[in-house]
Amino acid sequence: MSTTGTTGHEAACPGGARQARETTDRLLRAATRSGAHLIAEAALLVQGWAVLADPIAGAVYSTPAAAAADGVHAAADPHEHPYCLQRPAAGAVLVLAPGPTVPPERAARVATTTAALLDVRGQRAAELRGEQMRLHTTLVRLLLAGHTTAVADTLGGNRLTHATVYRLTGADVPTAHQVLWRAVRPSLAPHADACTLLGRLDGELVVAELHRGGDDGRVLRLVSRVSERHQLLAGMAGPLPLAEMPTAHSDAAAARHSATSDRRIVPADAVGTSRLTPLLPTAPYARWAGSVLRPLTAAHQHLLLVWLRTGSKPRAAAALGLSAGTVRARIRELSRLLSADLEDATVQAHLLLALRAPAPADDADADAENGNGPVRLETLPAGLLDTEATRSWARGLVGGLEPHLRIALTCWLAHHARTAPAAAELHVHRTTLANWLTQCAEHLAQNLGDATVRAEIHLALRATRTGPDDPAALPRRGGRTYRRL
Repeated sequence: MSTTGTTGHEAACPGGARQARETTDRLLRAATRSGAHLIAEAALLVQGWAVLADPIAGAVYSTPAAAAADGVHAAADPHEHPYCLQRPAAGAVLVLAPGPTVPPERAARVATTTAALLDVRGQRAAELRGEQMRLHTTLVRLLLAGHTTAVADTLGGNRLTHATVYRLTGADVPTAHQVLWRAVRPSLAPHADACTLLGRLDGELVVAELHRGGDDGRVLRLVSRVSERHQLLAGMAGPLPLAEMPTAHSDAAAARHSATSDRRIVPADAVGTSRLTPLLPTAPYARWAGSVLRPLTAAHQHLLLVWLRTGSKPRAAAALGLSAGTVRARIRELSRLLSADLEDATVQAHLLLALRAPAPADDADADAENGNGPVRLETLPAGLLDTEATRSWARGLVGGLEPHLRIALTCWLAHHARTAPAAAELHVHRTTLANWLTQCAEHLAQNLGDATVRAEIHLALRATRTGPDDPAALPRRGGRTYRRL
């Protein structure tokens, strides 16, 4: 009986030994049912409350439910709750608050035995976890391959209609996977109203929450905590219909490229949003965008949007699950369809503006019918960006930049955020240009690593241009230095 914490006095007392055996038997029977039953039995035995608290998930099990918050607070700050008994158990903390009439040795025995049984359950779960994780990864791959009906029928039939997708990357992904698995406690029970799949694909963690059109935010909160704790960057997309799982998957990757250490999880619908588009006159804006995008299918537009949001073809290829060569070939074909040089920074900024536009009205062909000629991406229609509202927006965004910073930023954007060729054209060292870009980011209070932010800054610089932002006009004072004006 040493494993249950039986004291010498109890060993000498038949009644105490019998009570110890009964306590152990009750806990063993509860442990064979579930972790929740084990916690409930422990709370009953100590005539108080019991909580299994996880640092990420919060209260894993709690009896009664109202004690969950107290248990989490006690686990986080034991010194503030000296009346509670705490034991490490299964990667979490078991917290017991015994009743005032329960002898301390009995409460300690219940705590020790319960923690040991939780560890045994945890070891058994760990043995099965590898197979379960591989099954989850397979189901995620099937969803991405378009086998949504088969997966949905396996998991819950027509109950699961939508998906919310998270894609996480970072150096600590394997550990984060284990932690998130324990926190989410995923189940593949059929006919449930929600199901969470966690898979490792190509070195990143993919979380797919399948539900009936909406979720309660629980998985989002857990992903946010794990991302913060393990220094991961995450993108989120959805809810989208289950048949559009591949679209949500690629959108989540595009959103992840906008994540930073200050904002570790970014929703896809927040990428590319700005204060500019609401300022544009709606009808002309929608007509122009509809005319520009008329040759493109929805799949074409999605590829372009992912490419522009990620900022490079290799990143877009990874987000879309295609090879970089395939993405390059498709963009060349789309360049031909649009009759535009999609490698030009201004064209890319205009294209992103068109892809953000609201759906055109029925008179989208009015420009062509009125004989205004074909609409091209190289130039914007008169009155779209040359209004007082947009000029005020542009001045608020890039106003106050010193001449050398403005010229350097313009040149860098024209080279698609590549420092080496921009520094060569400016005739400055790459370190100098990097320092200037840091100053620009601080002055603008913008994330220059975000491709959509760069596109908006490019438009703002053109809207506020009073002269040629030419590298040849960079203020200098001999050699490769410059002077402030």
